[in-house]
Amino acid sequence: MLNIAIFGAPGVGKGTQSALIEKKYNLVHISTGDILREETSKGTELGLKAKAYMDKGQLIPDELIINMLEKKVDENINAEGILYDGFPRTVKQAEALDEMFKKKGLKLDTFLCLSADHDTLVARLLNRAKDSGRSDDADVNVIENRIKVYNEQTLPVADYYRAQGKAVEINGIGEINDIFKLICSVIDNAK
Repeated sequence: MLNIAIFGAPGVGKGTQSALIEKKYNLVHISTGDILREETSKGTELGLKAKAYMDKGQLIPDELIINMLEKKVDENINAEGILYDGFPRTVKQAEALDEMFKKKGLKLDTFLCLSADHDTLVARLLNRAKDSGRSDDADVNVIENRIKVYNEQTLPVADYYRAQGKAVEINGIGEINDIFKLICSVIDNAK
């Protein structure tokens, strides 16, 4: 089973690239953000807990995310592969993911690190709020906090995977198809 994580700040293009990767490589796409938004819209207990954090631009506690993710992996254990979008977001989550993989006889094949400058991220998120109606993308203060949280708590995950030789840097600015071609070359080398 091919396991790929796509990583980067809010607005860097993870969702856009994930859709292309999922289709080309026939991968199951697990987006923690999508799962959390689904739970929130259904008003589940997890969703209500998550919404309180999301509305402030804060990260969801690790134990909630890890339990939810393991359930999704178990549901898709016979898939050709899984694309993890928005996970791991902390070094603790990365360590828990490695532990879960070890327990299941799996491994993370590659860690795609998309990057873009601050102004591009803010502009993309504000545009996404107009297009999709996502309330967490409409408020500049929430956006700034999300980027701050990413820089402080999430960015160290890239170093964790660099130390394992799994992190690959990809410039997230440019034409969608050009970025996708770079990503495909990395995935093809990881297979």
